[in-house]
Amino acid sequence: MDIFPAQYSTLSAKALNGFISKCYGFSDTACRLLIHNVSDTYIIEDPADKYILKIYRDAHRKLDEIAGEVELLTILAERGAKVSYPVADLSGHKIQTFNAIEGTRHGVLFSFAQGQVINDMNDAQLAVLGQEMAAIHNLTSDIDLKNSRISFSIESTITSPLETIKPAFTDLPDEYDYLTSTAKKVIARLNQFNYNNFSYGYCQYDFLPKNFHFDSNNQITFFDFDFAGKGYLANDIMSFYIHYFLEATYGKISRGEAERAFALFVENYRKGRPLHDDELKAIQCLGFGFWVFYLGFQYENFDDWSSIFFGPKYLKDRTALIKKWIDWFGGL
Repeated sequence: MDIFPAQYSTLSAKALNGFISKCYGFSDTACRLLIHNVSDTYIIEDPADKYILKIYRDAHRKLDEIAGEVELLTILAERGAKVSYPVADLSGHKIQTFNAIEGTRHGVLFSFAQGQVINDMNDAQLAVLGQEMAAIHNLTSDIDLKNSRISFSIESTITSPLETIKPAFTDLPDEYDYLTSTAKKVIARLNQFNYNNFSYGYCQYDFLPKNFHFDSNNQITFFDFDFAGKGYLANDIMSFYIHYFLEATYGKISRGEAERAFALFVENYRKGRPLHDDELKAIQCLGFGFWVFYLGFQYENFDDWSSIFFGPKYLKDRTALIKKWIDWFGGL
């Protein structure tokens, strides 16, 4: 009997454990699925060590893009950045290939980021975060990868995603009109900046607390560079600011505390790397691009992602949140 075609399979944790153990020379390991997402994340552990195994989908990441992520993180780790890095197998390979039901899938084994996610960071942790993000930017602003990664621009973060998501807003014309009219204002504002004042390089583009761990000694490890690409490094500052916008918007902290914490982060970032005031002033507009970019990503991937949340209510609520973001800065 022929196997019916599939668009997204979940690879067996037991089979992956055997495969990885053989390729990497591990013994006495266990493997379990952590997250079933646009890429699937497994944890592999033995009595002494832990590793993270990420299995990519071809519809989400092509081989050259995966190679770009591996190349970037390898360079960062070799130069002393505190990141989770790709681990080579016994043959020196860092990317594995799996003949899955839907076709070829690729996987990468990463070192484990010790510690845990801390949403409510204390001053010492904010100081570490600012200094270590600056250290990463000092490296990513001076790297030219051989493999391809996305470039974050007005076209890729605003113009193109708005066209992509247009069919999803068929029954929400007012919301889509708001997004398109706001986009015009945002683009006009972005075009007014003097970009000689902006740093450029590879940005992680998702510097939220879910993507770095602190251990008990406040040592930090960054991970999940899946969306890393070329762009203004202020995008990373912006994505971290979004954390405090959300914390204050949902009533977890006051706006005053949000601004104080972010200012402390910036102060410590500037101890390791210059940050022009124009880069901070661009946060509002760059953030609009962030929200729209991820709406486009969710729309294109929601069926394989099993995103049952993606529908009219989500789009209406997300548009309202974007409006709050714009109004947070006093409008446009």
